[in-house]
Amino acid sequence: MSDVADISLAPSGEKKIRWAAAHMPVLAAIAEDYKRDRPLAGLRVALSVHMEAKTAWLCRVMEMGGAEMYVTGSNPLSTQDDVAAALAAGGMEVFARHGASEEEYNAAIDAVLACGPNIVIDDGGDLVHGLHTRFTDMIPGVIGGCEETTTGILRLQAMDRAGQLKFPMMLVNDADCKHLFDNRYGTGQSVWDGIMRTTNLIVAGKQVVVCGYGWCGKGVAMRAKGMGARVVVTEVDPVKAIEAHMDGYTVLPMSEAAKTGDIFVTVTGCCDVIGPEHFAVMKDGAILSNAGHFDVEVNVRALRENCAERYEARNNIEAFVQPDGRTLYVLAEGRLVNLASGDGHPAEIMDMSFAVQAMCARYLAEHRAELKPGVIRVPHEIDVRIADKKLETLGISIDVLTPKQREYLGI
Repeated sequence: MSDVADISLAPSGEKKIRWAAAHMPVLAAIAEDYKRDRPLAGLRVALSVHMEAKTAWLCRVMEMGGAEMYVTGSNPLSTQDDVAAALAAGGMEVFARHGASEEEYNAAIDAVLACGPNIVIDDGGDLVHGLHTRFTDMIPGVIGGCEETTTGILRLQAMDRAGQLKFPMMLVNDADCKHLFDNRYGTGQSVWDGIMRTTNLIVAGKQVVVCGYGWCGKGVAMRAKGMGARVVVTEVDPVKAIEAHMDGYTVLPMSEAAKTGDIFVTVTGCCDVIGPEHFAVMKDGAILSNAGHFDVEVNVRALRENCAERYEARNNIEAFVQPDGRTLYVLAEGRLVNLASGDGHPAEIMDMSFAVQAMCARYLAEHRAELKPGVIRVPHEIDVRIADKKLETLGISIDVLTPKQREYLGI
């Protein structure tokens, strides 16, 4: 039985889901295929993704394909109670509440896994971790799964290298139609939507420090620059650092960037990117935010332990007064600022990301007999089909290769 905050909120959630669905035409086209072919019939799908309208539409598309859905959110602050209620009211098994404690969050993960899933749709790796630690007896029934975050993929690759991954996992985040668009344009826009909504401050003229220059970092830096900020990038990968330099950004180590930044955004997938040694040299009024999946990139615990005073400066903004009188501000408790402070990525962008998820779930179902445990790259033809459909919905036509050109290229 579902566990949501207030089932009476369902009508509000339905409005949000209808709006999202209306702006996700690729997923709508997949929904028509799913209704006709029912590729997931008889399969139980456990899903842990940010519980908001776009995710809800993905859940319903999977349901149209015959899946029995068990869903939860991947971050308590991004869960929208009205959307969770709408799914539950429609008969889906939903375990998600906004602001859930760590204990409640883990209980929701366990409640979803208790179904004995055949496919897992993960955002950060919590479902896979749970199956490999607390629900190992269910592993034989798992066909495979999908992971859509950089952080989750890093966890999967580490498990795979150690020989610990017991079923196939498709690296959805590495698909071109995911990271080239969702990570760059989706995160790039939604991070600044979240920061601006939360702070009500201007970005132009400020020094923004972007920690990490992967696809998400590229998008965050690009949007900050477009709004008139002076952008500094910190990186540990020499190749990405050179790329940031060639893109026109100042590249500094965090020890130097910490002294001049007005707004900090972490997008690395690593822990302690900003720590006590950096807090000690930051300007009075510096704003710290995280756009990586887990709340470990900014060491908020150290701030809490060492501050002279702590108070809520504004909704979703916590102030930490330092012993020397400086005040540092942390947005959304150091969790995902773009999802905790707004509706997350735009629907048009998530249309492509969730189309990859849906098509990968079908791929797992149809190729189950030949798949082996370990990480699996998304087949290129899935990217091509999604991109073709997206171009079609935008009314854009492109050239196609002639027979002579195909022969010349050996295709």
